[in-house]
Amino acid sequence: MTKIVIAKQLAGKKIITNDGEELGKLIDLNVHDVSGKIESMLVEPNLDNATARALNKEEGLISIPYSSVLASSDHIIVDKKAIH
Repeated sequence: MTKIVIAKQLAGKKIITNDGEELGKLIDLNVHDVSGKIESMLVEPNLDNATARALNKEEGLISIPYSSVLASSDHIIVDKKAIH
């Protein structure tokens, strides 16, 4: 069963790795035009975090594949191994 989440509810949520590192906060989502599935998340990086600084940035934002998401509640938890 797929949960439907309003993108507005996700905006601004903190993105945290499964080992507790705060990568940044969610700014936007990349959605496939035809299927409507979320492909990736655009994140404003936490520049105090070495992992976030090391990720490729496009126009100041980092792109994290949505397939790396493990859980979402107050924060969005991502698999650190899957974000590189």
